[in-house]
Amino acid sequence: MEERSVKWLVNALGGKLLGDDPEALAQVGVTAVDTDSRKLRPGSLFIPLVGERFDGHAYIDQALTAGAAGCLTEKEPERLQPGKFYIQVPSTHQALRDLAVAYKAEFDVPVVAVTGSVGKTTAKDMIAAVLGEKYTVLKTEGNFNNDIGLPLTLLRLEKKHQMAVVELGINHPGEMDYLSGIAQPDVVVITNIGDSHIEAFGCRENTLKAKLEIFNHAIPGCTAVLNGDDPLLRGAEEDINTRWTGSVLYVGRSEGQDYRASEVESDGKSRMTCRIDTPRGGCRVEVPALGEHMVYPILLAAAVGERFDMTLPEIAAGIAAFSPTKMRMNILPRAQDITILDDGYNANPQSMRAAIDVLDNYSGSYKIAVLGDMFELGALAGALHAGVGEFLKGTKVDSLIAIGPLAKSIRDAAQGPGGPECRWFQTKEEALPALGAQLRPGATVLVKASRGMAFETITEYLKSITEEA
Repeated sequence: MEERSVKWLVNALGGKLLGDDPEALAQVGVTAVDTDSRKLRPGSLFIPLVGERFDGHAYIDQALTAGAAGCLTEKEPERLQPGKFYIQVPSTHQALRDLAVAYKAEFDVPVVAVTGSVGKTTAKDMIAAVLGEKYTVLKTEGNFNNDIGLPLTLLRLEKKHQMAVVELGINHPGEMDYLSGIAQPDVVVITNIGDSHIEAFGCRENTLKAKLEIFNHAIPGCTAVLNGDDPLLRGAEEDINTRWTGSVLYVGRSEGQDYRASEVESDGKSRMTCRIDTPRGGCRVEVPALGEHMVYPILLAAAVGERFDMTLPEIAAGIAAFSPTKMRMNILPRAQDITILDDGYNANPQSMRAAIDVLDNYSGSYKIAVLGDMFELGALAGALHAGVGEFLKGTKVDSLIAIGPLAKSIRDAAQGPGGPECRWFQTKEEALPALGAQLRPGATVLVKASRGMAFETITEYLKSITEEA
């Protein structure tokens, strides 16, 4: 965050300034915003958020003592620390939003907002990599894609930035409208509509309706870039046009797309190539990633790149420079030709199949799938986990280690003639010895589950029992 005075903060928030010397405190400069008292930076504004099970107001004194210049507060403190400012607001959550909107308004920076059921982070990273060939780009880091992370991301804007690429993630109806009001996107990218968070939405059609709220606050003339191979998105143009006036571009592998991929090839180890055709021409591109599903982030990025006047050589260079976020299909080579496919950040039925497909086509001589529970699938959880098991039966995966109560349905559906050797464990701790016993030279191990399963411990275990390549 570029420095803003306390006076500017008060005006932006419509708050009440408290402190031992309000006139002097109004001139204090703030260069960062923090919501976690354990990770704050000296001179920052501490925002104590309030949730069902926590109240950040309890940590105000700790944050100010640790170096925060001041804080927001919903209630007037009994004691004010000398030399620290307090801005009283009705809601600290709303104030975080309002602060981000006011701060963003001072920058003439186009915003590319990325959402979808599967592949948001990969698409965001690919788009940022392509735009980064020509522009200085701010992008969402880690999982900062919600009502807290999005404003904190935009509060990192600086004069040097020429583009912002933000990821918008939701898990309940109405949330996208709130996020769209913060982002106010110039370009909207939707990767697909799938079963992620279907427990909250009930069906894919409701998921689509929730995702389309992203257009509620899009700027006039906003460009939409959609996966044209997704039947729900392909049929959504009329609904989109009732929300805003702009242009729609479709990407995919089928005929009739504005941006199309073909001739997909993979080295089975670390990279793939494909041909992309755009309204301005065509070329062959190379990406340091695996899986035919990668054509979609490539095409989405190409469309966004051309929207901002990038050439095909610039776009190809950006695709080649792509680097995935940690735990998003990271390829970790180890000694003895062992490879870990670390895709443990999150999971849903569509991303599970895509990850299994990568494992299936990998060049390793022995293939192990370590799969865990997928959350937020509601009443469909059993059937959707079983569907992953059925999908495994048609692959060359040698071994399945399923972990967690829901993943038992993956094991049940995968075992039998034509399927992999299957084992199921209630917990990760129970599974580790069996996984270690199966590891052998030439093995490729896929690690994937929903975030709540914390499968990074499995990846760390695999790294601990193998040597670096």
